[in-house]
Amino acid sequence: MNETDMTSHVTAYRSAILHSIADPALVGVEQSYQYFEDGLLVVEDGRIKALGDAKSLLPSLDSGVRVQEYRDALITPGFIDTHIHFPQTGMIASYGEQLLDWLNTYTFPTERQFADKAHAADVAAIFLKELLRNGTTTALVFGTVHKESVDAFFEAAHALDLRMIAGKVLMDRNAPDYLTDTAESGYADSKELIERWHGKGRLHYAVTPRFAPTSTPEQLELAGKLYGEYPGLYMHTHLSENRKEIEWVKALFPERTGYLDVYDHFKLIGQRSVFAHGVHLCDEECKRLAETGSAVAFCPTSNLFLGSGLFDLEKLEAHGVRVGLGTDVGAGTSFSQLQSLNEAYKVMQLQGKKLDPFKSLYLATLGGARALYLDERIGNLQVGKDADFVVLDYKATPLLDYRLQQASTLAEKLFALTILGDDRTVKETFAAGRSVHQRG
Repeated sequence: MNETDMTSHVTAYRSAILHSIADPALVGVEQSYQYFEDGLLVVEDGRIKALGDAKSLLPSLDSGVRVQEYRDALITPGFIDTHIHFPQTGMIASYGEQLLDWLNTYTFPTERQFADKAHAADVAAIFLKELLRNGTTTALVFGTVHKESVDAFFEAAHALDLRMIAGKVLMDRNAPDYLTDTAESGYADSKELIERWHGKGRLHYAVTPRFAPTSTPEQLELAGKLYGEYPGLYMHTHLSENRKEIEWVKALFPERTGYLDVYDHFKLIGQRSVFAHGVHLCDEECKRLAETGSAVAFCPTSNLFLGSGLFDLEKLEAHGVRVGLGTDVGAGTSFSQLQSLNEAYKVMQLQGKKLDPFKSLYLATLGGARALYLDERIGNLQVGKDADFVVLDYKATPLLDYRLQQASTLAEKLFALTILGDDRTVKETFAAGRSVHQRG
């Protein structure tokens, strides 16, 4: 190793800094975060070396360390999206259907194109650019049934050194012929992708049955087998999003006691299994999710857009279920986690409940990391973690600037950011200490 290789790269970032350190539901709001009005974040070789008050840390920096200062801004951890479909980028904002009709009308024809690796690569590049433009640095991502879609996504994510999780969709019935695999081919293709990508750089693989109605019992059995064959694998699917969907599952699996029991029976439930939506869960299902360490992705923009229902965050929390935040593009209406939190607040209001702004911060960052069992690596700005963070611009729009001038507390500022903020609010995004997006 030469002298250049041995030289570490250190950069410091000075700004107001805010991050979650615990779930407000467990420790109370005041104990759930750290805030530095004039903070300093020190990054070395892609990881966080120090965090604290700028005046205390600046004297300890070596003379050659560059200090990047952001005025009228707030540094937070990178946002974490626990459920999103990259192939559906081109069909976001498609009009007027509920879940099952929406799949047949828009989703399946769009996903057909991903058999073409070049098309998949083009969309993957657009998709990742949108995520980073919105401050999302980690996501749990659906591909399509085609191996090419996953290869294209992982190639693009690896080139940017992003921490991303994705998988090939498994779907061998109740879908167009051009989008189905078989139980055996789905298993073999997934295994090939796992061995190529799982654990490469900051990438992880998720076994991905689309949802119970589109997989035969034989395919679900092989998916469960695959989920248990490699350490650290994820399982990513949908659960109890729509009442007609739930009735369909009952008709297809009459021997099972409920929707979640289908996945449980086929050993697709446990740590690092993430179920998107979970709008219509009973107490017994919530209890089972909690005791197995499974997680649910709360997707407010999608659930409202498709008319699926109102997610009961308090109910899941009461049972101890891990919950992350998902945009669910393309059924969701925005890549922005700030906009997802805007809608999440309304979902809670419609149920006569509240969503504290510090709880919102937790859901979009540390809560998502905990749902993905990645909280030792990402989710906040503690020393030793990956330097995935975003710079939010207090003056991103005239209205946001004016509103924040009226704010008298940190909570008021944070709430205004989640209601008025969007992609324009993200000034810069960093992944593993490297700038991967700068607003023009």
